[in-house]
Amino acid sequence: MEPVRAAFRVECERLERILHGLDGSALDRPTPCPPWRVRDLLAHVHTGAGRLVAMLAEPAPPRPEVTASGYFGAAKFASAVDRERIDGARAAAREHPGAVEVAREFGRAWRATDAAVAAEPPGRVVRTRHGDAMALTEFLRTRVVEVTVHGLDLADALDRPPWTTPAAAAVVVDVLTTGRPLPDRLGWDALTVLRKATGRLPLTGAEPAALAAAGIRRLAFGG
Repeated sequence: MEPVRAAFRVECERLERILHGLDGSALDRPTPCPPWRVRDLLAHVHTGAGRLVAMLAEPAPPRPEVTASGYFGAAKFASAVDRERIDGARAAAREHPGAVEVAREFGRAWRATDAAVAAEPPGRVVRTRHGDAMALTEFLRTRVVEVTVHGLDLADALDRPPWTTPAAAAVVVDVLTTGRPLPDRLGWDALTVLRKATGRLPLTGAEPAALAAAGIRRLAFGG
């Protein structure tokens, strides 16, 4: 739990610092996740970072059934679910229209999650909004994925270099590869793995075959 919690904390702290430096006009920039603007994508990340608080207030399922890698399945991106995700983020963005407010509310959300996680035993099981029973540590790993990968999207939208922390990148790479080693011939660094494995960069040449041979698949991705 502790390495995952630490990765969640440092990646959220890094994003929060970025948000405190934004002006209002930045919130209306387009993102690589259309139709979302920066404010909509931030609302989605805010919701995802704070989701565990309510989950931990519910009774624990008897046993985990899904891992962090298994959480990102195609069923979660059926058109109706995706539409709910898109519309929900846009509605949430209207609740906090100013840049200062966006930064402050994100800080409150992730810190509430961190405090809630700290109060639970490592073996705690939670149920996601999709009905998955997951170990708390595994679900927190999905939160690191959300904040980290969407951090790349936000950096692109804001024309900034990626601010991904090494701790978060390590957690996300492990989720995306399901712990399998990448073929040496790919020569990818951590950020390339994040972009390639989530569809942010295309696979070219022999890359699809190399990933398939290693048992690594691209994951469906979202909140």
